[in-house]
Amino acid sequence: MPLTPLDIHNKEFTKSFRGYDEDEVNEFLDQVIKDYELVIREKKDLQEKMTQLNEKLGHFTNIEETLNKSILVAQETAEDVKNSATKESKLIIKEAEKNADRIINEALSKSRRISIEVEELKKQAKVFRTRLKMLVEAQLEMIETNDWDDLFDTEMAEELELIENES
Repeated sequence: MPLTPLDIHNKEFTKSFRGYDEDEVNEFLDQVIKDYELVIREKKDLQEKMTQLNEKLGHFTNIEETLNKSILVAQETAEDVKNSATKESKLIIKEAEKNADRIINEALSKSRRISIEVEELKKQAKVFRTRLKMLVEAQLEMIETNDWDDLFDTEMAEELELIENES
């Protein structure tokens, strides 16, 4: 067990003839006691400081561990998000391709239907033109017949007869 300042202070030496000067020894021992007390206080202060630093070190070690865990979780989360985004983008692209195919097929189908309708309308227009031409030709033929002259002559003769009968 180490000496305490009190042990040094209470230490008694045997006296002998022609021994050391008692005042000098006491003065030296007083100086040793002061220095020893100072060393003990410094040691105690250093131990307290070391305890505080160890606590801080433990705290920072916990923070470091927490940060490392957080970084790992963040990395895993980022990887999961990346994988999810990749899967989702592939699904979106697939869906877009399906929609594009459907739209193209619908457009082609509509185009074919319209093309068939246009052809049908062309046929109907030709038939209508032919019938109209025949109708106009028949009407012209009717206008050009001599029946008109006979009609006009018949009417005038009837009018003349009526006039003569009245007189």
